[in-house]
Amino acid sequence: MTGTSAIDGTGSSATEGASTDGPVRRTHLSAAPPPTELPSEAPSPDAALEVAGPDVAAPDVAMVQLLDRHGLRVSDPTYVSSLTDADILALYREMRLTRRFDREATNLQRQGELGLWASSLGQEAAQIGAAYALADGDFVVPSYREHGLALARGVDPVVLLKMFRGVDYGSWDSAAHRFGGYTLVIGAQTLHAVGYAMGLQRDETGDAVLCCFGDGASSQGDVNEAFTFAAVNNAPVVFFLQNNQWAISAPTTRQSRVPLYQRAAGFGFPGVRVDGNDALAVHAVVTEALERARSGGGPTLVEAYTFRMGAHTTSDDPTRYRETAEEQYWRDRDPVDRVAAYLRSTGTLDDAGEAAIQAEGDELALRTRRGCLALVDPDVMTLYDHVLAEPGQAAGEDRDVMAELFDGDSDGPDQTDGRG
Repeated sequence: MTGTSAIDGTGSSATEGASTDGPVRRTHLSAAPPPTELPSEAPSPDAALEVAGPDVAAPDVAMVQLLDRHGLRVSDPTYVSSLTDADILALYREMRLTRRFDREATNLQRQGELGLWASSLGQEAAQIGAAYALADGDFVVPSYREHGLALARGVDPVVLLKMFRGVDYGSWDSAAHRFGGYTLVIGAQTLHAVGYAMGLQRDETGDAVLCCFGDGASSQGDVNEAFTFAAVNNAPVVFFLQNNQWAISAPTTRQSRVPLYQRAAGFGFPGVRVDGNDALAVHAVVTEALERARSGGGPTLVEAYTFRMGAHTTSDDPTRYRETAEEQYWRDRDPVDRVAAYLRSTGTLDDAGEAAIQAEGDELALRTRRGCLALVDPDVMTLYDHVLAEPGQAAGEDRDVMAELFDGDSDGPDQTDGRG
């Protein structure tokens, strides 16, 4: 991974004793060569085998799983994780810090300091597992819920909150962090990702693109067009579908007659479903898919089967369309808890280590809160910055009218403390 860690500002990504160098984030698999066709169905992991009850949407097909919900290592016929326990501790730390940041952002919105927030609660394993599979040159194209990936790529948490506070449109340096801007137009970013991947391909950089989207976006025409272009151009892109099972209030079962990963077959490239609450399995599957993309093998669709434990956004009330039994079912499969259970069982994590991570999380939350409250409205004339490389006459005239409207005061009338 590239850039300085936004979590602690030092580039470190682990507690004392855990590996923090580059190879942790580039860990390769001791697995079979990249598949050239859809994987065969393997024995179902624990989530698929257990009887969940009539009101719970348990998976109906097998998933790649390397760590079950109790924190026990399990085997898969195709994928093997080469992460050490020190690597897993580093991964766990970032999952915990991501969750703490997400909770603080939710609190800020509830207190009127953010206009909106899209929580990533429950999707930490999918995002951090994928983040650790990235090489430095790989580029991430997110949607609007990839907070774990953003922090792991070094985006400052306060800068990330600026767009949710309404003071800019997302001003982090995409080139420096190899992490693009958030996209709220559902599915539109998949086309951008494929175009960028085709550019990398033609520049022969040897890098790949990780394109993030959700189950609801998979119903969009843009996504299907992106699949077509990626397939026919053999673009180095991994479509990372976080299936959290709810497109606001519409369940996946009302959007697709087949498991989403199987859609890849119709476009001519591999698809695989992975337990999205298993960080080790996500890391293994995404690592293989990225390596395949970089080596000229073309696109892969990775469906990380997970669950949105919170609301779609802070303007949503999931109790109106979701049953308590379903939420409890997935609460018992919490992605953070299962990694903690594994680390505890190996002696890699103890009470002191847990307390240190919690203290670091609290410090991150405090720094985020203070930074957010200190944000102010931008100079209104910056509206014209970075729109055109060479502004033409019309843009210049429009800017002059705006300046005159604000009576020469580029700060504009009635500036607020950042809540405007």
